[in-house]
Amino acid sequence: MPKVLITRRWPSAVEAELQRRYELTVRDSSLSAAEWHSALNEYDAICPCVIDKITADMLTVLNPRTKIIANFGVGYNHIDLVAAAARGISVTNTPDVLTHATADLAMTLMFMLARRAGEGERQLRSHQWHGWYPTHLMGTQVTGATLGIIGMGRIGMAMAQKAHDGFGMKILYHNRKPVNESMVYAMKAEYCSDMDNLLQRSDFVAVHCPGGKNNRHMINAAALAQMQPHAFLINTARGDVVDESALVTALQQGQIAGAGLDVYENEPEVSQALLAMQNVVLLPHLGSATTATREAMGMRVVSNLDAFFSGQQLPDRVV
Repeated sequence: MPKVLITRRWPSAVEAELQRRYELTVRDSSLSAAEWHSALNEYDAICPCVIDKITADMLTVLNPRTKIIANFGVGYNHIDLVAAAARGISVTNTPDVLTHATADLAMTLMFMLARRAGEGERQLRSHQWHGWYPTHLMGTQVTGATLGIIGMGRIGMAMAQKAHDGFGMKILYHNRKPVNESMVYAMKAEYCSDMDNLLQRSDFVAVHCPGGKNNRHMINAAALAQMQPHAFLINTARGDVVDESALVTALQQGQIAGAGLDVYENEPEVSQALLAMQNVVLLPHLGSATTATREAMGMRVVSNLDAFFSGQQLPDRVV
């Protein structure tokens, strides 16, 4: 049986499936560079996740036994793909299965921000709520507001549809090019080739673009300055897409009304300034965290491993 290493605990149903097919080793912590070198010589497959930073230095093993890195997650900017390819290592991911879970969480952040739900719960739990009164925690109405989507891929599209169909929101989107799908036309979503145009007109801005060097700090001080003072920023994509220092400054200076974040630039570290703000909703990277979604992600990895070890085409090959 091929030897397979997973770097974190996975849902029990998926681990059981892997144990039936492979000689499985389960860790619950990141591997050091030296441990990566050992693992590449010991295992036929390694299955990391988004918090495992796999640099070129970690892949500097001549003729590694490992020939596939099957990533648990759709994003793969934490893996040096060039270095993997140079060592003859295939890389796969888990697309499609986390679309609605992540879009649902982006909607959750939007509503929590708009209705000041985080502030309200903290107030109640600290025994600071003394009863209803007419101006208590007045928030922002979502229904009929304008939502700007940056990155109209599967997740962006899903959020746009939920927002439009469920809450009558006007949809703007910024992408490399217009999306030619019937759903976009049905929503009357407006393409903004200029991101500044979207930022200037949106009540809520949701980031759904990939991470990596091409999009690093896409939302920077200049971009935040284009947003309206009453607008909110939502990020469930990758932490490095937003310049966190610039975001803190924009929030402190009242350039924008608030932010909802599920990902962070230096994850798992979170800025102390953000932690101190009442107009910020902070979640611990829960985008795909439903039982059904995490199990589906794991089974997608299993499918890639099965295809690899049976000599078939990889369904979710990245390199």
